[in-house]
Formats: sequence, C-alpha cells, structure tokens
Amino acid sequence: MRIYKYTLDCLDEQIVLMPIGAKILCLQIQNDIPCVWAVVDTSVGHEGRVFSTYGTGHETPKYPGIYIGTYQLHNGALVFHVFEKEKS
Repeated sequence: MRIYKYTLDCLDEQIVLMPIGAKILCLQIQNDIPCVWAVVDTSVGHEGRVFSTYGTGHETPKYPGIYIGTYQLHNGALVFHVFEKEKS
C-alpha cells in the first residue's frame, strides 16, 4: 500500500483515475491546487472516480454524494465543497 496524491481541477464534475478500492484520506490545498490524498494498492487495476465540486451558495442535488472535504482559494474569497458520486 502507498499514499498517492491526485490533483483536482475546479470543475463541476471530473473523473480521476485511481487504483480500484483507493481509500481517500483528505482534501487540501497544495501550492494553490486542490489535492486529494488516498491510500492505494498499486498492484490492482484502475477505475474512474467521479468528483463534483460546488461553490458555497451554489445549488446542489438533493444528495450530492459522499462528502470529501472543503477547500478555499484566494485567501478564503472562494470556498468549494467536494463530493464523490457513489457507484451505481
């Protein structure tokens, strides 16, 4: 097992390729870029994980998914909340 970092874009929705079963640890800003850290098994295949980002005050679906974390940009002027869509 290893801990890997995955960068996120400030998009409504994006797919991030991660090893199957990756366990997300946290979401933080590093060098002004939102990043997710996860414990991964590098011996398994990869899957696309779908992340949605919502700004504070923006409309969200009734159930946006699993809450991952919140990050701030521009000294807190912009605040975003990240959720992972559950697999069907």
